Amino acid sequence: MAEREPRRDRREDASPEFADRLVAINRVSKTVKGGKRFGFAALVVVGDQKGRVGYGKGKAKEVPEAIRKATEQAKRQMIRVQLREGRTLHHDMEGRHGAGRVVMRAAVPGTGIIAGGPMRAVFEMLGLQDVVSKSLGSSNPYNMIRATIDGLKKEQSPRSVAQRRGKKVAEILRKPEDAAAAEAVEA
Repeated sequence: MAEREPRRDRREDASPEFADRLVAINRVSKTVKGGKRFGFAALVVVGDQKGRVGYGKGKAKEVPEAIRKATEQAKRQMIRVQLREGRTLHHDMEGRHGAGRVVMRAAVPGTGIIAGGPMRAVFEMLGLQDVVSKSLGSSNPYNMIRATIDGLKKEQSPRSVAQRRGKKVAEILRKPEDAAAAEAVEA
């Protein structure tokens, strides 16, 4: 009799392309009549390392269950970010959430990810290879991740800007001094 392969969960088959990173785990306690009840809160960042990233938080009595809940939430609220050459940002940007503020800058090839803590996790899951960033204000991991995602939502590729303005990408990417010279020639 031939042995069957164990059946896989359908959700597991549906998204094996996502990588996840546990950013923070926090033990919380509730004081009740008989003593303290402990629970856990997890913060997870999920991404496909090709321009999609999301974060989630989960709470449960056990650590693995909290991580599972956070991962599911992160997969539900993913955002897409346009990357330049598949390795860096198109332009410099700033994100804010609460007292947390982050500044992200595009970088030349070979720079690597220059970021701290939770921001690094977001960039690695996003698939960024070259970026320089700085966090200002709150160092709370929840606020830092939310501020980073806020900044990434503001990014616009030259193609989308050109399409919105009804111009060609070359016109958008032209430097101001080149544009002045081109206008002088046309006049």
